[in-house]
Amino acid sequence: IFANTVLGIDLGVAGITANDVLDTDTGANFQQNFPVLTSFGSAAPVDSPDKPIDPGIEAITVNATLNSTPNTVFTVHWYFSSDAQCTTNQQGSRPLAIGKVPGVTTDNNGNAVFNFPFDFPAAITNGIINCTATDPNGNTSEFSACLPVTSGPPGNVQFSSATASVSETLDATTKVDLTVTRSGDASAAATVNYATSDGTASERSDYLAAVGTLRFDPGQTSKTISVFIVDDRLGEVAETFSVTLSNPTGLLLGSPASAQITINSNESVNGANPVRDPNFSSDFFVRIQYLDFFNRAADTGGLNFWKNQIDECTTQTCRELRRVNVSAAFFVSIEFQETGYLVYKAYQAAYNSGEFLKLRDFLPDLQEIGRGVVIGQPGADAQLEANKQKFFLDFVQRAKFAEPANYPNTLTAAQFVDKLNANTFDPRNTGSGGALTQSQRDQLVAQLSVNPTSPTLRAQALRSVSENGLFSTRQFNKAFVLMQYFGYLRRNPNDPPEFGLDFGGYNFWLGKLNQFNGNFIAAEMVKAFITSSEYEQRFGP
Repeated sequence: IFANTVLGIDLGVAGITANDVLDTDTGANFQQNFPVLTSFGSAAPVDSPDKPIDPGIEAITVNATLNSTPNTVFTVHWYFSSDAQCTTNQQGSRPLAIGKVPGVTTDNNGNAVFNFPFDFPAAITNGIINCTATDPNGNTSEFSACLPVTSGPPGNVQFSSATASVSETLDATTKVDLTVTRSGDASAAATVNYATSDGTASERSDYLAAVGTLRFDPGQTSKTISVFIVDDRLGEVAETFSVTLSNPTGLLLGSPASAQITINSNESVNGANPVRDPNFSSDFFVRIQYLDFFNRAADTGGLNFWKNQIDECTTQTCRELRRVNVSAAFFVSIEFQETGYLVYKAYQAAYNSGEFLKLRDFLPDLQEIGRGVVIGQPGADAQLEANKQKFFLDFVQRAKFAEPANYPNTLTAAQFVDKLNANTFDPRNTGSGGALTQSQRDQLVAQLSVNPTSPTLRAQALRSVSENGLFSTRQFNKAFVLMQYFGYLRRNPNDPPEFGLDFGGYNFWLGKLNQFNGNFIAAEMVKAFITSSEYEQRFGP
């Protein structure tokens, strides 16, 4: 139960065996799934048959879930110690309290939600709890991850203010920084999701949508959400949008859980459109490329370089061509290829998503994988590598990835790799087969065979497939067209105002790009998007 050099209960290969949906795997104890301790909250003292609660001792309720064989009754055994954290789901010192929760019954989908009361031993105010699940035949799971608990109420997470305001600024990249605070106990890690939503301001033209997760490390009590503002040239009254917190783990939503941001226009009447002749502004144009494709403000060196590429032209023909080349350079840049395009390829390898990848799914991953990265700046390579590792490890642990139709833990290493590889076909020749060579495929299978359910090994396999050179070449044109919609128009290809809402425009431009073998200048694709009325109207009349 505690202080083991290896797992006290180890049902698969050495190390923690991840849960699989519906618990259909076989092996020792049928590799019974372990519960997931999700949160705790204050509770009135309630006696438990296993451990009567002493009067006056503060009590909590521990909340948990279990996914396993449908319509089955399980017994959960829990263990509490005063340790600050566990190692590989194990406690380091002898438990100070133990108990059990009988009658935990899964539904038709294999899910059970349950809770149990717990009171702290005398003079103890915090520690960790983990648990196991045992089926009617006595098959017991490995230990669950530990949940830090404290005798005080769980902390709250909220905005420091319910309102904020920001003003558009000429020839500058403006953002509003919103502070999110964590109050109460902050001894454990915690997370909370956030997302922007339109009010009278639009994410297509007034601000850049921000979607993601704030991750508090133990001891952290403050985080910042940054939202970029677009300095359009429209004379407008003050407009608003909101940022809302949701789905906290290890925390409760406090108040305010939503903040309303007011954007004050710097024009009282409509000005000249900055992306249309004769008032084209290279400064505005380049700044908006950084926001639309890198989701960051322009660094001074990059801003000046790309502006000069346009400004040094002495003829209109040169200027028009350079605008196209400058804009396209952001998609083909190392920074975007290693961030946004890599995210696209991960979804393609995992789900064969193609043009059906949604902007709202893409954005949080783009923002996270590119966070703090400015290619060419000191530390950029190390930051990018850390971001990539975090992205792929998170990706393979999402609920969608583990669904039975996708990548349940019942898959062998060969099945897992082959399923990914099947989605790397050449879209212009669907019978082409996967992009991996036989030796590449066999190497990935061998690496994953050590533990096919290991999130780390699964993440490494997905990353290897996503970064495959032939796969990258095959998907380049499809991604290039999709990013025209995501970047320039800030929408999905089948969203209004798209005629027919049927990917007709996407398919047209993909056909043109394929026709000219990826030559975007000959295909006039980038030119068409940056001179379209939909693009121009994002920024002015």
